[in-house]
Amino acid sequence: MGALQRVMTGGLAAFLLTGGASLPQAAEQEKPEACPGLIASAPPLVIRAALAQNEVGVTFVGHATFVIETPQGIRIATDYNDSVRPSTPPRIVTMNKAHSTHFSRAPDPEIAHVLRGWNPAGGPADHDLTVGDVRIRNVSTNIRTYGGTTEYDGNSIFVFETAQLCIAHLGHLHHTLTPEHLTKLGRIDVLLVPVDGGYTMETRDMMEVLKSINAPLMVPMHYFNSSTLERFLSAAREHYPVEFSDTASVTISRASLPRQPQVLVLPGR
Repeated sequence: MGALQRVMTGGLAAFLLTGGASLPQAAEQEKPEACPGLIASAPPLVIRAALAQNEVGVTFVGHATFVIETPQGIRIATDYNDSVRPSTPPRIVTMNKAHSTHFSRAPDPEIAHVLRGWNPAGGPADHDLTVGDVRIRNVSTNIRTYGGTTEYDGNSIFVFETAQLCIAHLGHLHHTLTPEHLTKLGRIDVLLVPVDGGYTMETRDMMEVLKSINAPLMVPMHYFNSSTLERFLSAAREHYPVEFSDTASVTISRASLPRQPQVLVLPGR
């Protein structure tokens, strides 16, 4: 078990922040405090025993799907699809449309909220949903079509605000981000990053995205195999320390965020 994973699960490693310390100074100066909103300080209704009020559970199910669990027990699955799913239906799912492994045509009927990262009627998707102790919003981006053209607003970066943390899932991002995108994102604490190196973006372009967002914790996804993952990690190590988790699930709090940006690899499919 790496040092970063120990602090995620126990909050004891000496080289990470303790208490409610702030993010790196550069990130605070460059990013507006758009996240978290008032929902982050709302009193909890029912607290799952395994999570404190300031903790969020993140589990890598596989491909681009994570389950995010809030202190009140709200479960969210990202890029929910028909191939890789959590074992039990979450309350909320987000989806994107670049490939069928990022959306479902038949979501489980037990799911209360299905948030699509594109608008079937055209134009950008526009989500801003609060359920319990989590706020979910999206920032629209573009995708490449199979013919090589641009489909505007075909993807969404979803942002999950809970427990004083802002977690962003890049979805099937196909381009670097503009200042307008970054302003809409605001401060991001945990970034879930596709690192395939081609289907989404080339590694050098994805590294530019990571630098522009400057999240303290970055978690790779969408890497298919170990060689693809290692190609990304080789580039990432030039800028960030890399830790490996023994388990697919970690517990994260604002106090346990790294002092400087780091990459944490969770085992998954």
